[in-house]
Amino acid sequence: MKFIDEFRDPAAVRALVEKIRRDAGDPPMRLMEVCGTHTASIARSGLRSLLSGAVSLVSGPGCPVCVTPDGYVDAAIALGHKPGITLTSFGDMLRVPGKRSTLEKERAKGIDVRVVYSPLDAVALAAAEPDREIVFLGVGFETTAPAIGGAIRTASDRKLKNFSVLPSVRTIPEAMAILARDPEIRIEGFLCPGHVSVVIGTQPYEELASKHHIPCVVCGFEPLDILLAVSMLLRQKKEGAARVENAYPRGVAPEGNRKAREVIAEVFAPCDTGWRGIGVIPGSGLRISDRYAAFDAERKHGVPVIFAMEDTPCRCGDVLKGKILPPECPLFGKACVPEEPVGPCMVSTEGTCAAYYKYGGGLR
Repeated sequence: MKFIDEFRDPAAVRALVEKIRRDAGDPPMRLMEVCGTHTASIARSGLRSLLSGAVSLVSGPGCPVCVTPDGYVDAAIALGHKPGITLTSFGDMLRVPGKRSTLEKERAKGIDVRVVYSPLDAVALAAAEPDREIVFLGVGFETTAPAIGGAIRTASDRKLKNFSVLPSVRTIPEAMAILARDPEIRIEGFLCPGHVSVVIGTQPYEELASKHHIPCVVCGFEPLDILLAVSMLLRQKKEGAARVENAYPRGVAPEGNRKAREVIAEVFAPCDTGWRGIGVIPGSGLRISDRYAAFDAERKHGVPVIFAMEDTPCRCGDVLKGKILPPECPLFGKACVPEEPVGPCMVSTEGTCAAYYKYGGGLR
């Protein structure tokens, strides 16, 4: 298959792994993959074990479900209990824990929660059921923000009065900057998220590289994509450089996707927001702009999302910051398993704990 088999060629993988081992220093360079899809791909293809001793790979806050705070889930549940409201969501949000319950458990008790495959499905549902108030749970990063924004514009154009979005949209570069400043994490290079970069391009990482002197390489999702990006980061370290490079040019243009960014700029406005396990990061969220306030479920239904740091033995927060690997959490594989997740990192297929549980993590 085009762009699949070429990027999984075993001989090419062996050659690149050997090059990385030749170029690696001592101690191993500590790299963070920021995207949840990278985390799943690294685990599935066994790259962490293949590169053990040469580089140290830790996972970051790149799974949108994982970083959604429990206060958001609580607000969604409160909305779902209001008469006449139907919640619509991507499927992986249903099992994410709030403070006391999940959407899945509340659905079993009778609230109306329906799984959709795109925000436009929720708009279509609003048009088909005008007597119900349809709320879409808008969770994601820059990757999904254009689709959510497009759905809001569509609902506005169709003059739908019974559609709104409970927003939980975050932007990645601000979180990367917070982690770059944390001396406990000691990040020496970032594998920048491919999906997000398709939208925002490479420029937003420039300040991160220059201000914190951390090499950044935009990375695709196949094994050779990731190995190439690791090799490029090692080369930068050897040169003493800290610049932004693009190892995923077939998917990412330097300027990103102009139309997608225009939709984001029209429908959303930057705001401070809370990240599960990390805290409030200034300017890292996207709220619905005043122009589209009629489609903002928080303002429309008076159910605010309240952020507070979680008080739980689950260490998802430290996993999301790359401070520990999943097996270092005392709940991992015991009280917390995919069938009964305690934390969100065990819920999503892009969650670090779920990836470790399914594929094994190899060595640090």
